[in-house]
Amino acid sequence: MDFAATAVFVLAFGVVFGGYWIFIVRPEAREERALRKRLGTRQSSVRTALTKTKDRLSTVALLDKTLARSRSLVEPVRKLIVSSGVRVTAGSVLLGCVFLGLVTAVAIFHFSGSILLALAVAAGGAWLPIGFLRHKADKRLAAIEEQFPEAMDLMARALRAGHALTSTFQVVGEEVPDPAGAEFRQLFEQQNYGMSLPDALRAFADRSPILDARFFVTALLTQRETGGNLSEVLDNLASVIRERFKVKRQVRVMSAHGRITGWVLGGLPIAVGLILFTISPDQMRVLVDDPLGVYMVVAALILEVVGVLAIRKIVNVEF
Repeated sequence: MDFAATAVFVLAFGVVFGGYWIFIVRPEAREERALRKRLGTRQSSVRTALTKTKDRLSTVALLDKTLARSRSLVEPVRKLIVSSGVRVTAGSVLLGCVFLGLVTAVAIFHFSGSILLALAVAAGGAWLPIGFLRHKADKRLAAIEEQFPEAMDLMARALRAGHALTSTFQVVGEEVPDPAGAEFRQLFEQQNYGMSLPDALRAFADRSPILDARFFVTALLTQRETGGNLSEVLDNLASVIRERFKVKRQVRVMSAHGRITGWVLGGLPIAVGLILFTISPDQMRVLVDDPLGVYMVVAALILEVVGVLAIRKIVNVEF
């Protein structure tokens, strides 16, 4: 009986994963190869971002049409993908969430026999793709923040050397490393291919939702309306950003104790539970076999998540 259940689980896993690879991964890889072939040897991420295929929500036509009808619900996922820099579609991410949620639910139900526990753990499994994208987006935006003062100084020097404002975007894109360089290259390409400068700047701020990018866009748009010495404005902006970084690092030092406490309090119950399951599995088996034990585990997981989010909210100081 156990062998048959395991075989059914492996077969279902293979069917779901195979279907995901056939209908999602392979078409996207084929379209990306065809796109790179059309672009030639110079693989420009900017031109790739400007092609219409990147606006599609999925490479599967039916799924793309379905998601297009509820674009307001899919838009946060699409913005998260753009901020993370990962080259996937929103449809792939959502299907990945469904796939991981189903696989996790089937696996937990197979080993525990509890539907409630399976659903609770499946919710965490379904969140993994979103969590991965959020981690990549936070890491990428932090790197852009670090590079922003250098970009502002370079723009100011280019303006003093006689470059036009739009050409300074190209200079920054070529001289500053990615990811900030890639964003400025895309900004230059967008306005160079016909998008108005204010719209290109707003798109730049949408792709990089950080406070420094909003300062930068606001300063440029205000200078276009009122005039003034733009190079001096950029120098002052670079100085303000550097001062913000000093304060930010001081805040991180002072809140380090709270963050470590959050990690310890968040990981301690899970670690203790795993150790007890290893040392005394018969006694801990009650939490899985008994319905009351399952309710207690689910309640503990919910309280664990609430506690971690509360501690994170406390130590995450915005300024």
